[in-house]
Amino acid sequence: MELLDRQGWHDIQDERWNAYGQATYISSWKPAFPAAYTNLNGTPHSLSPQAERSFTGTVTAYFGLKAWPGGEIYLAPEMISELPLSDLKGLGGAIQNFELQKTGSVSATWYKSRFYLRQTFDFGGSEQVVESGPLQLAGKFDSHRLVVTLGNLSVLDIFDKNAYAADLRQQFLNMAFLTHAAYDFAADARGYSVGAALEYYYADWALRLGRFATPQNPNDLPLDFRVFKYYGDQFELEHRHRIGDRPGAAKLLMYRNYENMGRWQDAVAAYQANPAQNAAACSGYHYDSANTTAPDLCWVRRGNTKMGIGLNLEQQLADGVGVFLRGMYSDGKTEVYSYTSSDRSLSFGSVVNGSFWTRHYDVLGMGYAASWLSSAHVNYLNRGGVDGFIGDGSIRYRPEQVFDIYYKANLVPSVWLTLDYQRIFNPAYNADRGPVDIYGIRAHFEF
Repeated sequence: MELLDRQGWHDIQDERWNAYGQATYISSWKPAFPAAYTNLNGTPHSLSPQAERSFTGTVTAYFGLKAWPGGEIYLAPEMISELPLSDLKGLGGAIQNFELQKTGSVSATWYKSRFYLRQTFDFGGSEQVVESGPLQLAGKFDSHRLVVTLGNLSVLDIFDKNAYAADLRQQFLNMAFLTHAAYDFAADARGYSVGAALEYYYADWALRLGRFATPQNPNDLPLDFRVFKYYGDQFELEHRHRIGDRPGAAKLLMYRNYENMGRWQDAVAAYQANPAQNAAACSGYHYDSANTTAPDLCWVRRGNTKMGIGLNLEQQLADGVGVFLRGMYSDGKTEVYSYTSSDRSLSFGSVVNGSFWTRHYDVLGMGYAASWLSSAHVNYLNRGGVDGFIGDGSIRYRPEQVFDIYYKANLVPSVWLTLDYQRIFNPAYNADRGPVDIYGIRAHFEF
């Protein structure tokens, strides 16, 4: 877009349209690790203790169009090719590559990730300049404004943003740093949904509300568009501040989902009352467990509520140095429906710009994340149950933890190469397995 602007064919300060693209390839290698047991009694969701390789490749195009004053339309077709570790089983809140949530195969899969309308109503205050970028037309807005977004997009396009841990094509690789691991936000198996959001900005404050469609089945692709029956609601309050002229932000996030989902204690009670209602005998939506002595959520799915509350902090400490922290508590009564197998989560870390060693466009990031399960969730897993991602057949419960460090080198303009190392303790919250080391490399292109 800058090239077109220099030729006089485009106004990059006040855009009527724009077009961008990205391509990202991530390769991961997991050496063999110690495990006292794997897939005990036919329970199928253990991470393989053998050495494995994994990869993802994505290509995305971003198109923006100003349809009328304040009205913008965005479209983003996307392709993915992927091979997960252990069929994406065996890790709870610390899945090593966030792109793996997008549900693809080794063969290229094309889909529409986003197609939505954004309408802005200005109400005065100071003028703010917005720069051109993917899913953002350049222009000017009032600091007091209402923004309405409607269509097909990700909840994370609007909620729980963080300057240092959110864009995992440029920042950390592990999903624990994409958002709160315990944030079971409404989304299909690729991380997208259909819904509406309202954002009200008033100077340094922002208030956001949204309702989005949930999948028909846990971690599945088809969405249930009956958003007055089953839905995911979000509420976020943000305050942007400066400490010693250093920018920062604090966000309070709450969510409430009402979905056709099972409760851990109900699944255990159903099996205890009638052992014929076991994991191997499921006739409804299930995870192919062969464990005839385990409970399963398939027998007890009905309309249930899941709620959570989280805090998101970011702060610049010096030129090129920033820190972040996220923490969330979810009620932990019901199954994971859209995101990771985590009921409570914490993550924090620091990002340092390469200007300190004369590599001005390089970045070094270090982060730690931990996830916990509710007692009801642990009891269900200990009896051989499985959820969408984890279930070893038994469990010696400990928090799942990950340390993620990456170095991103800017090779030429718009091309970055990242080296990444992750160490995961207690995979699937099981102290009888691990620790797991994962080495990654990421190539990222923007155009």
